[in-house]
Amino acid sequence: MERHLNDDSAYLQSFELFLENSTEHQSVKNFVHTTLPDILARIGAGESNLNVMGVGSGSGEIDLEILKLLREKHPDAKVENEVVEPSNDMLNKYRALLSKTPALEDVTFTWNKMTATEFEDEWKKRNSDKKMHFISLIQMLYYVKDPEATVSFYRSLLHKNGKILVILVTRESAWGRLMNVYKDQLAQEGATLHVTTTDVKSYLDSKKVPYQSYKFKSLLDITECFTPEDKKGEEILDLLTEVIDFSKTAPPELKDEVVEFLKNPINNLEVNGKILFDCSMEALLIDA
Repeated sequence: MERHLNDDSAYLQSFELFLENSTEHQSVKNFVHTTLPDILARIGAGESNLNVMGVGSGSGEIDLEILKLLREKHPDAKVENEVVEPSNDMLNKYRALLSKTPALEDVTFTWNKMTATEFEDEWKKRNSDKKMHFISLIQMLYYVKDPEATVSFYRSLLHKNGKILVILVTRESAWGRLMNVYKDQLAQEGATLHVTTTDVKSYLDSKKVPYQSYKFKSLLDITECFTPEDKKGEEILDLLTEVIDFSKTAPPELKDEVVEFLKNPINNLEVNGKILFDCSMEALLIDA
């Protein structure tokens, strides 16, 4: 079984399918606009230069919302943004969206077409003492070998008043439980599909790192997953398992178990004939 992160086009297709069929981006945007304004105002208070970084930024929708808020709170500050994203297609979409965002025309962007781990090596080569006021790690810790080491490294880049935003599914969500139950069958080299905010919080607590936690609901329409050979349903199964052609490449008993898991009323909600899978998330705002 091959993971999405090994196939750029499959990953992009999966990502777009997820956005079309879930409430995730709207849920994250609601969090950004209700919780982050005051935090962004505090982290940059009195600063003439603000350094921001998005790691695994995807096509940029959430990063740009954060940047617009930052500009509103600090209209006179110079803002520099590092974008770290391994997908060329995603970066092109990000640039296209940025070109339609005049409010950010004076923000300086540095584009890094690389993974979070590759960027760590690149940053060390730069030998830079630059510190970040805000770093976002949104839905990306699934794709690194050592999530704790990744959080630790990026936290080391923070300005004294800086914050890291980590967003992942919760272990209590149906998707979190799916990843945990089948982590051994689905796990592949180079990624930790099963990581949730519970794992990150355990690490932060063990190191006595202060953070704030915010939970919010997100739902994914999985109705077509139960129609045999339905193209969209099979793509959603690929998305949930992070495996390309899951229906065709997974052992039949594993496929049956995963479909039964999705079908269990404990894990979904039926609304107007649609079956909605619980992908609830948690945001962690981690201090320097």
